[in-house]
Amino acid sequence: MSAATQDTAVRTGRVARTFIYLVLLLFALFYLLPFFVMLTNSLKPLSEITGGNMMSLPQVWTLDAWRSAWSTAQIGVEPTGLKPYFLNSLLMVVPAVAISTMLGALNGYVLTKWRFRGDTILFGLMLFACFIPFQIVLIPMARMLGLMGLAGSTPGLILVHVVYGIGFTTLYFRNYYASFPTELVKAAMIDGAGFFRIFWRIMLPVSGPIAVVSVIWQFTNIWNDFLFGASFADLDSMPMTVALNNLVNSSTGVKEYNVHFAGAILAALPTLFVYIVAGRYFVRGLMAGSVKG
Repeated sequence: MSAATQDTAVRTGRVARTFIYLVLLLFALFYLLPFFVMLTNSLKPLSEITGGNMMSLPQVWTLDAWRSAWSTAQIGVEPTGLKPYFLNSLLMVVPAVAISTMLGALNGYVLTKWRFRGDTILFGLMLFACFIPFQIVLIPMARMLGLMGLAGSTPGLILVHVVYGIGFTTLYFRNYYASFPTELVKAAMIDGAGFFRIFWRIMLPVSGPIAVVSVIWQFTNIWNDFLFGASFADLDSMPMTVALNNLVNSSTGVKEYNVHFAGAILAALPTLFVYIVAGRYFVRGLMAGSVKG
């Protein structure tokens, strides 16, 4: 290949990469535009929103909308700010994510390294549970929570999300453990290691990538859930998404769009933080168990 041909190929490659980067940049700007509108308008007085351009930067920068969205006076018996409900969401999300991830790891371990008759059918049923719509389980779940005395409580919401999420976490860990050498498990059994010793000392230490996937998936789904929170929570256990809906609907007269935008960003910050910190490990963890051997 001549030098001229090589230079042409290099220039063509640079042009192609530049075009791809420009297209990706346009898509990124398109998807970030709603967030830009929310952020800029949350920093404006309400008068600038109702009498100006929502796409423009604030003329007067203020955090009053953020303070109102986070902590406002009580209206009747129900506080309209999000502050009391942020802790409710944390108390619900952290145990639900931890329990469903641990149970998914245990299920994946059993379904791959301790095979038994009917394990494939059992896994198929758990996989089928992943595709059951939320609305179908509302009435049976409400009945069960009532019988267990967990209706309208944070432990009840934790149970709901653990039950609904365990199918996904089992799927992740089962596929991941399927690529793990069974010979190591058999060798540990020969050395006298039992069921839980193998799980704690061999399987869990190598489960970091898929555990990150499970945590991110479960955290995002549980934190952003509205239907279960609206159906099974009372005022004391109401999660942040339901409180955000109440914040928007509590406005009388002129809608306080700046407060609504600030509240929406506050409700989304935890999931944004999780993806910023650990998002690069999500695809890595999914691909870790995709190739056997």
